[in-house]
Amino acid sequence: MIIRERFERQLNELREDVLHMGSLVESQLVMALEALDRFDTELAKRVFTMDNDINKARFDIEEKSFALIVTQQPAARDLRSVVAVMNIIIDLERMGDQAKGIAKVIPHIGQASSLPHPPELQQMGTDAADMLHQALAAYAAGDVALAQSVAGRDDEVDALYASAFSQIMQHMAQVDDAKAVESAYEVLRVARELERFADLATNVAERVIYLVTGRMAEMNVDRGDLVG
Repeated sequence: MIIRERFERQLNELREDVLHMGSLVESQLVMALEALDRFDTELAKRVFTMDNDINKARFDIEEKSFALIVTQQPAARDLRSVVAVMNIIIDLERMGDQAKGIAKVIPHIGQASSLPHPPELQQMGTDAADMLHQALAAYAAGDVALAQSVAGRDDEVDALYASAFSQIMQHMAQVDDAKAVESAYEVLRVARELERFADLATNVAERVIYLVTGRMAEMNVDRGDLVG
């Protein structure tokens, strides 16, 4: 019983570490979007600093996970919990890279008045951050329904991306200044980073579904629901 209680405590600590890492990533994305909105290169630098913290958190959690597997030799369901942790932190680190990618474009676009400003871009940022927040809440509570709702929003972000992509490409076709084209391309990169961030948040949500139910789920693009 004492061994089991210690193992449960270690699993809970892992979960809390994952949630903390996820909150860092969420804050990093919000910071990157704020830096973009204000063309704030100093704030963008803080995004890079936070990325180092996120990478460290990933490796610390990995080490704890490996140690738990080696020392405790968990049974199937418990092993699934540890493996889920190791998959989730990989996606979280990648999301941090997407946020960093947004910060990277800021020095290249400046405050050019000719920049394309598709409204879908802001909505994508809001949705991506909220999807991560809800995916983490689903993980904390083991809430399959909430995880399914997160995964179901991925198509919405894809549609926003398609609309933003079309508008930015039209803008690029209409300008004849090389610098303006380059700046517009960087805005397109922001849209792509956000679309990928939402994909990764969906991965986390689907991992929660697997953790709770024992079956992998993926989006059915025709019906928009989750299938095993």
